[in-house]
Amino acid sequence: MVDDAEIPRGVAEMGDREEAIVHFDGACQPARGGGVATYGFTIDSAHGHIEDAGLAVPPGAVHATNNVAEYCGAIRALEQLLEDGYRGRVIVRGDSQLVIRQMTGEYEVRAEHLVAYRERLRQLLGAFSLVRFEWIPREENQRADELSKRALADELRRSGRLRGPD
Repeated sequence: MVDDAEIPRGVAEMGDREEAIVHFDGACQPARGGGVATYGFTIDSAHGHIEDAGLAVPPGAVHATNNVAEYCGAIRALEQLLEDGYRGRVIVRGDSQLVIRQMTGEYEVRAEHLVAYRERLRQLLGAFSLVRFEWIPREENQRADELSKRALADELRRSGRLRGPD
């Protein structure tokens, strides 16, 4: 018989029930196109914590919008999971009502330039055992927001569009 004192506390084996939790966000300046659009995401799973950020589309692109940046954050996070060999359950959380509601079918995609982004995200869903999208308030998405804004500031500084300390 195992003595209760020998059982480690705070450790749970999830087995097949393991989930990866994704937080994504996007930033764009100006928000409606022609500027710089960046994304940020975090992934937390039993395998660790991953963060990344970068350009959503080339600077100055007509479709460098905040919505494109948001979609790119979710897409890059799922691509990262696939690159790492993960195929389990995923919860995707973001403060973008547009992306979350379009992915849950609550909203239609009316902007033609967003169709390809939604389709790419849908394509990625099939690689995982389950993907659930959840809207969260901005204050619960702070790290992904910080990452996308830092990537934006870095790109604006690098391109000379923003002057500031290095």
